[in-house]
Amino acid sequence: MIRLLLLILTLIASPAFAHHPGERLDEVMAEKEPHFEVTDIASVPEIELLDKTGERFVLGELDDQILILSFVTDNCGAACAEQQILLAAIQEQLNISPMRDMVMFVTVHSEGFSGASSWDSLNWRPTTPSSDISAAIVADDFARLSQRNGSAPMVHMIDRNTRHAGIFHGTGFKQINLILYVNGLTNAVHSPKPPVKKGWLDRLTDWFSKAGKEP
Repeated sequence: MIRLLLLILTLIASPAFAHHPGERLDEVMAEKEPHFEVTDIASVPEIELLDKTGERFVLGELDDQILILSFVTDNCGAACAEQQILLAAIQEQLNISPMRDMVMFVTVHSEGFSGASSWDSLNWRPTTPSSDISAAIVADDFARLSQRNGSAPMVHMIDRNTRHAGIFHGTGFKQINLILYVNGLTNAVHSPKPPVKKGWLDRLTDWFSKAGKEP
């Protein structure tokens, strides 16, 4: 209860986020947190993942949630391990707030990943690439969305409707800033997805469906 009250007070008292910056959310966070980078890209790279049961896991199917995507690769070592501990601590804070049901943490990892004990499985999904590519290759695909140089692991913030909103780099960022950013995303107004263009078969099916209902 004390942690929940502290989180609520922090969200309310923060001068930059007291009234939810809305469309300026990315800009405000970039000014506030030097380890944050705005990307604002319409969609994320397509990747095929498997969850821990071997079932196919598709990021696009979670487009009604905010995704916090990170990677643990064979060549990352202590930097990735430290980042996972940091993110698990952030998850603990988020999960005592109403944001819990709006956010999903996703870790793409290589074989031998041993950091699961830090996480709450309620809204965390450990995944592996489903094809013969490695987690490092997938991480590199996402890293290309960044305009910054450096080898620090990245935390990719994927907004609802799969917009790649930004990146928190490394482990130097403040936990509360990532929480405030998620809070801002949950309060932002999102335009609906554009309608799917129907093909001739869809139009023909619709016509028969309407014709069958006519007296």
